[in-house]
Amino acid sequence: MSWLDRVRGLLRSNDELASADLHRLAEDLGADAIATCTDRSRVTLRGTIDVLTVRPREDTPWLEAELSDGTGRVTLIWMGRHEIPGIEAGRELLVTGRISVADGTRRLYNPHYELL
Repeated sequence: MSWLDRVRGLLRSNDELASADLHRLAEDLGADAIATCTDRSRVTLRGTIDVLTVRPREDTPWLEAELSDGTGRVTLIWMGRHEIPGIEAGRELLVTGRISVADGTRRLYNPHYELL
């Protein structure tokens, strides 16, 4: 490692350090990196919920959670739910499902999840 790489490492922001930590935790579990997931692939992801939203869709609510793993973000969508015990902002999850990518946005519909 050169001295320039060491200086760059010292100058990284708290957000960059937190992202690197999240990514390392995901790798340790053998989870996929969100940034490398392709459309229609089966994935296992580990990350932290940053945002939680209930979106009404005609007669059926959708619970949406934005999950981040340090490499990217994916929107988790549970159709027909307005809440799930344990699913809250700041919570770490391990999720599996088939990813959908549309207009550059990654989504997992009704993913299987494990609270960490």
